[in-house]
Amino acid sequence: MQSTPLAPADGLAVQANAEPVTRRAGAIAIAAAGIAFLLYPAIRPYGDETTLAGARGMASASWIAAHLSAIAGFILLAFGVQALYGVLRPTPAGKLAARALVATWLGTGLTLTYYGVEVFGAHVIAQHALDSHDAGALDMINDFRFNPAAVTLFAVGLLLLAAGTILAATAIWRSALLARWSGIPLAAAFTLFIPQFFATPGLRILHGALTLAACLYLARTLWRNKP
Repeated sequence: MQSTPLAPADGLAVQANAEPVTRRAGAIAIAAAGIAFLLYPAIRPYGDETTLAGARGMASASWIAAHLSAIAGFILLAFGVQALYGVLRPTPAGKLAARALVATWLGTGLTLTYYGVEVFGAHVIAQHALDSHDAGALDMINDFRFNPAAVTLFAVGLLLLAAGTILAATAIWRSALLARWSGIPLAAAFTLFIPQFFATPGLRILHGALTLAACLYLARTLWRNKP
């Protein structure tokens, strides 16, 4: 039995019914991403990672939980931007939102290749250093952290994420569908993502809190869908 194609009016009705679901799913994903990005620096152990004291932090469950939170945050952000694209696609800013989506997904993929090694690789090496009482084994962590190919992919990934959020903020501004300023704090937070790695623990946690606030602002706007 052949299916009957939707008439134009029927297609618009389906899109109208699906659009609130897309908005709210995107809002939930972005809000959850913000929580994950705060948990990442808040529960991450800090210390001199060239010493056995620092190795205890990297060998702990908190190290794994913190980095898995970051991984979850990047994935949730990508889904949130995908939902945002679904909302903005019919507007004049649709093409710009599509570019934001592509940049965000590419950035997420490149970034997660590094985080996967960081969360599990550093953990295993730190545990080996503790078991052998050999702080010299921790040198291997920097060997893979600063491997030219690895650190380049990581930097490119985070730059693409910054570009994706900037493009998303610009698309929101031009669409006149959502509050114009709602994407700007998130773009600022991801522009600062690389510099925050070189900050003190307190500033890193502050950056996580700012990222959460930015995500909640955009999520609230997306949920309410009000300019």
